Amino acid sequence: MMVCEYKPGLEGIPAAQSSISYVDGQKGILEYRGIRIEELAEKSTFLETAYLLIWDKLPSKEELETFEHEVRYHRRIKYRIRDMMKCFPESGHPMDALQASAAALGLFYSLRDLHNPVYIRDSVVRLIATIPTMVAAFQLMRKGNDPVRPRDDLDYSANFLYMLNEQEPDPLMARIFDICLILQVEHTMNASTFSARVTASTLTDPYAVVASAVGTLGGPLHGGANEEVIQMLEKIGSVENVRPYIKHCLQTKSKIMGFGHRVYKVKDPRAIILQGLAEQLFQKFGYDKFYDVAQEMERVVEEKLGSKGIYPNIDFYSGLVYRKMGIPTDLFTPIFAIARVAGWLAHWKEQLAENRIFRPTQVYNGLHEVTYTPIEQR
Repeated sequence: MMVCEYKPGLEGIPAAQSSISYVDGQKGILEYRGIRIEELAEKSTFLETAYLLIWDKLPSKEELETFEHEVRYHRRIKYRIRDMMKCFPESGHPMDALQASAAALGLFYSLRDLHNPVYIRDSVVRLIATIPTMVAAFQLMRKGNDPVRPRDDLDYSANFLYMLNEQEPDPLMARIFDICLILQVEHTMNASTFSARVTASTLTDPYAVVASAVGTLGGPLHGGANEEVIQMLEKIGSVENVRPYIKHCLQTKSKIMGFGHRVYKVKDPRAIILQGLAEQLFQKFGYDKFYDVAQEMERVVEEKLGSKGIYPNIDFYSGLVYRKMGIPTDLFTPIFAIARVAGWLAHWKEQLAENRIFRPTQVYNGLHEVTYTPIEQR
């Protein structure tokens, strides 16, 4: 019998062939369908980028307008889902509420016509359109307020920010939020994407695929890290406390949130873009004292750990951007999910094209030939 090599976390083991995105961790390169992330952040929109990922091409003007129209008019959620969400405990985490709501959405569209392009497109549109509405609705309902109806005259990102507090956002803030979604939409075979593809390989519906991925994204070692970055910055409090804090982390071998990446051995290109966005926000809407703390952390960590390839990742600056927008800390990861849904759906669609159910093996390290002990003798 062949003994398989065991690698914790499947590190370095290819799980699929994909043409959706590409990362070069040594050079700090991220591409979506071959287009550099820097160019998409400068020139594209989130919905155009989502279209690119899912349908493997940049849309024509007419194709993009049709897609935007479809998403715009599918933003509203079923009243039964809204009523269900009102029963969620106020203390529940928004990611748990989102996972339950995404799964519940599938109850209303239970047909699994996975060979029908119309079913696939309708599912894509419905999930991309309603996930932001669910996030915003739970945010208001856990405060005892009714959710805000989507506005058909606002674009994707502006509408989400509007639904959070019923105030139309500043155009710069809406554009920066849209860029944040572009930066978070896809990143090769990460944990939640792998979860999505495993679920998709069973040929279940896309709502279950997204719900499983949301559950995976919620962990602090994946999407939840940006929440912990803000908590860390608040705990440090000032520039003077940065060096002692990092020294303590190194001595106790504690993780420094927002630093290091399984793939990147240089500064995450998304973090570079986010840092620039943060500076734009601070310039127009006022300074954030924790930005000085963040910059000092980057300097000290690079000094201490740069030789080991540990630099800021996307989580380090995204929290500062969302904080400046007035977004509650525990919504940072649901916003990550709003973006990543399009990436998950691109992988769902790709998995369906040449599907084979995932069935990995294991390395057994237990006992053999154990004799059963009757309950009277235990």
